[in-house]
Parts: sequence; structure tokens; C-alpha cells
Amino acid sequence: MPKMTFVDTDGTPREVDAPVGLSVLEIAHRNNIDLEGACEGSLACSTCHVVVDQEWFELLQEPTEDEEDMLDLAFGLTHTSRLGCQIIMRDELDGLKVKLPSATRNMMVDKR
Repeated sequence: MPKMTFVDTDGTPREVDAPVGLSVLEIAHRNNIDLEGACEGSLACSTCHVVVDQEWFELLQEPTEDEEDMLDLAFGLTHTSRLGCQIIMRDELDGLKVKLPSATRNMMVDKR
């Protein structure tokens, strides 16, 4: 089974099983990784923002315009930022490494 590594905000790496066909967000939730995903993967927020290791970034599918629009709302955006709900695991991504950002911006929360 493919593996992937999540690097926590304090720099601690955690390698987990990464079943083909699941999104990085789903893999995070299965492994109790603190990746929010407020919209549950419906591409309506940026809370599953991850920073993809440069070595892996070029292997990902191009982001859609909708993903790019949501990334514009992400905290700590970098040139290798992606939404975890949009990265679907496949065999070629065995070893994928992503870093969790230091904070997220949840625009879906009702702020009364």
C-alpha cells in the first residue's frame, strides 16, 4: 500500500498508509491528523490547505480554477499549496509529503 507523510506544524513527520483513490483530506481524517476540511471536501473552503513538498508538487494534477479560487483564501499560501480534498492518492504518489500550515482560515464559520 502506498504511504504518505504529514509534517505537523511543529515539524514532526508522521507516515501513514495512503490508500489509492482516497484524498489527502480523507487519509488525514482516517489517521487523526489535524486537517480540518470544514466543507467536507466539497471545494467550498480552504481549511484542508496543505503545502506539498517541492519534490512531489510537479507530480500532482493541475489545480482546477475552483481550487485556485479557494486557495486564494488560504492562510500562509505558498507556490506549492494545494487543497487536501483535491489531491487524490495514486500509486505514483507513494511517498507523498505534505506539511500542515501553521493556521487555517475558516470562512464557513458564522461570526455573529
